[in-house]
Formats: sequence, structure tokens, C-alpha cells
Amino acid sequence: MDQAKRRFNQSVELVLTLHDIDLKKQELNINEVVYLPHKFSEQASVCVFASGDLAVRAKKAAADRVIEPGELDTVAASKRELKKIARTYGFFLAEPTLMPKIGRIFGQYLGPRGKMPSPVASNAPIDAIVERLRSAIRVRARGQMFIACKVGEEGMTDEMIAENALSAITAVEKKLPSGSKNINRAIIKLTMGQPRVIRLEGR
Repeated sequence: MDQAKRRFNQSVELVLTLHDIDLKKQELNINEVVYLPHKFSEQASVCVFASGDLAVRAKKAAADRVIEPGELDTVAASKRELKKIARTYGFFLAEPTLMPKIGRIFGQYLGPRGKMPSPVASNAPIDAIVERLRSAIRVRARGQMFIACKVGEEGMTDEMIAENALSAITAVEKKLPSGSKNINRAIIKLTMGQPRVIRLEGR
């Protein structure tokens, strides 16, 4: 375990096990973007589909990739490139006028991953939006009775991890049929560590 620690920075994962949800009677489909109060050392990556001034400002905002209409036509011809883009970036933003085209080209690759772009107006403060996404995670559950997401890493204090975990738990509760009553257990686990059940005060 000590050797493993020297090789990489371990992540802290939150696992929520659910109960009292009849998946035969009600659909459970959670796909939430959660903005954490404390960023990871490796921040979330953002890809922006945009043209004109918005594309220029997205590049100045240091978006990890900006795909303009001309390049969109180019990547459309390569399934390999489409898959790579869908896999590489955590979050996608798009100018509204490009959304139909993006849906046709990227839908089958971004849709199953829950990564379809969020629309941003051409005059939107793209720098602030990109910066906010740097601290975001995606929390998903599709017909399964557990949810797992990263909420910390080695080097963070217990307080920082707890605040991140609380943000994720609160977001999940809002999407569950009976809120906090549907959460059976909350477990915190280091990549190479033993799982530890945490107590949810007032839940």
C-alpha cells in the first residue's frame, strides 16, 4: 500500500447505497452536475462547441478544447475521433444554434455517457462558466441501487472531503423519490483503502 501511495495520488470515493425504491414501478435516472466547494488537483476538463466571438472568448478562458463549426464537420467523418472526444472531456458546452448538429454527430457517443452539451448563449460569461465547471463532478445512476463518485484525494483535509461529500449527497437526495429516506448507507473509500461507513447526521 505504501508503494501504491508513492506511485499515484489516491482518490477518495463516495458510494451511496439506496433502498426503498421499486425499479419496476419507477424509473431512477440521475445525471447531475455537482459543483464541489473544493477542487481536485486534476480539474475537470471542458470542451466548447462555438463560433465567432464565443469561440474566441472560450479559447481565452482556457477551455481544454474549442470546436468550431468547420472542425465539427471534419471530426464527423471519424468515429474514432468522435469516441475519443466523448471519452476525453468531462463536460461539454455548446452554442444553441449548434445543438441540433451536435446531436446528430455526437448524440450516440455523448448521450450514453450523460454528457450531452449544456447550451450557453453567445453573450454568456464563458470564462466564469468554464471556471465553475473545473470544480464539478457528474453524479449518475441509471436503474441501479448505488451511486459512486469522486469527492476528494490525498492531500485534502477531512473537512474538505466532508464538504465535498455533503454537496454530492445533497444533490442526490433532491433527485430521489423520498429524498434522504432512500439512502441506506454512505461509504467513503480511498482507492487502495478499506471502505468506511460514514454517519449522515439528521438523515
